[in-house]
Amino acid sequence: MDESIRAFITFLESEQRASPETVRNYASDLRQLDRFLVSSRLASSPVDPASLSSDAVRAYLEWLDRKGEKHASLARKLAAIRSFYRYLSRRGLTNRNPVEALRTPKQARSLPRVLTKDDADALMAFPAGETAGSLRDRALLETLYSTGARVSELVSLNVGDVHGSEGLLRLRGKGRKERIVPIGELALEAITRYRASLPTSPQTAGHTCPLFYNLRGGRLTSRSVARIVARYSSRLSGGPVSPHTLRHSFATHLLDEGADLRAIQEMLGHASLSTTQRYTHVATDQLLAVYDRAHPRSGRTSNGRTSKNGSS
Repeated sequence: MDESIRAFITFLESEQRASPETVRNYASDLRQLDRFLVSSRLASSPVDPASLSSDAVRAYLEWLDRKGEKHASLARKLAAIRSFYRYLSRRGLTNRNPVEALRTPKQARSLPRVLTKDDADALMAFPAGETAGSLRDRALLETLYSTGARVSELVSLNVGDVHGSEGLLRLRGKGRKERIVPIGELALEAITRYRASLPTSPQTAGHTCPLFYNLRGGRLTSRSVARIVARYSSRLSGGPVSPHTLRHSFATHLLDEGADLRAIQEMLGHASLSTTQRYTHVATDQLLAVYDRAHPRSGRTSNGRTSKNGSS
């Protein structure tokens, strides 16, 4: 099956223009399935994708469940197999789909964590000092929060993607779709200070040069950004957060201030408005919490219990 997986990954990269994260995850998931089938003797090596049964895939998912994989992870792995077999079918390499009848595991819908505006301000200020590392870290935190960029979009930024005089930033999103988003003055100022700290050379100043570098002079990676965000945010009272939390916070804070949901959808690069609408739930929950704490006749305490003087 390894040869088929390699062809599928090439298809994702060259024709589907899938994000590096999707390509990496799908490749890992499919190779894990291949190893499981051989080690559990559900298939001989090399595995023939056309001979894979629904029972074998079901056994794989049950094995993952026993290992304690989260439902979101199980759903992604099943999606990888589905996409793989759609590819094989279109190429005429198989006429059967072993996952066609399998249901995606139900996932508990949880609201994304959102920073308070005070915590967001504090996080931006944590990278102190004038070293290149501190200036870079503040610039990338400001950029994430100012634009709502995905971490993969942040690390793909080049020098030429910043249009400071216009207050705009070009992002390359999922499927390599480009969009132009506003970027705030504080983020632009942080980027300017960081870039000024770098040695001027053709390797750092060209329009196609990376905007953010690691300490070895290469392009910053998504994992490195996640570590940077976790390190600084661990100083917040709520504990460390991921770069995606800054994206959630960006959207929720805009919504709190009256921004139009359609405009937020465009800035986030969501294909569907329903994806963006989850932030209305966050904003509503926060509004209700404030009301419960502040209004003398809300009838509820901050922990949600009915007060003695209020009605249920």
